[in-house]
Amino acid sequence: MIASTSGTILWLTGWSMPNTVFDRLRELLPDFHHVSVDYSDADSPEKMLLLTETAVKNMISSDVSTGKTRAFRGPLLIGGWSLGGLLALRLAVKGLADGLVLFAATARFTRSKEELDRGWADAYVRQMIKGLMKDRQGVEMKFRQNMFTEIEWEAGLGERFPHIGSWTTPALIAGLQILRSEEVLSGLPEIKCPVLLVHGTEDKICPYNAAAELAAQLPQAELFSIPGSGHVPFLGREDEIAEELRRWWDEQQ
Repeated sequence: MIASTSGTILWLTGWSMPNTVFDRLRELLPDFHHVSVDYSDADSPEKMLLLTETAVKNMISSDVSTGKTRAFRGPLLIGGWSLGGLLALRLAVKGLADGLVLFAATARFTRSKEELDRGWADAYVRQMIKGLMKDRQGVEMKFRQNMFTEIEWEAGLGERFPHIGSWTTPALIAGLQILRSEEVLSGLPEIKCPVLLVHGTEDKICPYNAAAELAAQLPQAELFSIPGSGHVPFLGREDEIAEELRRWWDEQQ
């Protein structure tokens, strides 16, 4: 029988995606308590950042009168995908996590011309922001196209994904502005907690070299590569990922 004290996982989703993308993973990890932050209607980058930080601080703050923590069980893991991975790294730099599980993550999304093997040009993200004002659905659809490899599309993975439109337009813009401006590369050596990196080798949005960079610079990182996978390395592989996550976390205890 699985113990019920493995800890709490706070899930932070990717740009334009609902928290339901993690539902299957949560089902397969009943030994953890699961919490999500919903920033799908945050109307500014500041509000989005504040929502994630406040959620963590509320979870780990103690009730002075009882000495018990509120809405929080055991060690705190932060599970972040893409934009959520960047937000998770930002929280870990501040010492607000006991462990990180990062899917298709990067420490800096926008890159210089010399570093486009690790991210996107800032001009492209600016173009997306401008495009949201004219053809929001078109921008989201184009982004979705880049999330999967051709083989994954043929296998029907794209059809298993939630419909577009779950975020407000201000939240979409706020998320892209965070992807433009946030960088935690300089803070990686400060992250002392263990980190599990799950990354597809064919990721077109957060290229695999961004994961290799994280693995090289984080003091306690393990890179779990998914050959042939695009930007959603957990989709359709939830059983394997849940097993890997549990094995990794058991080793850290």
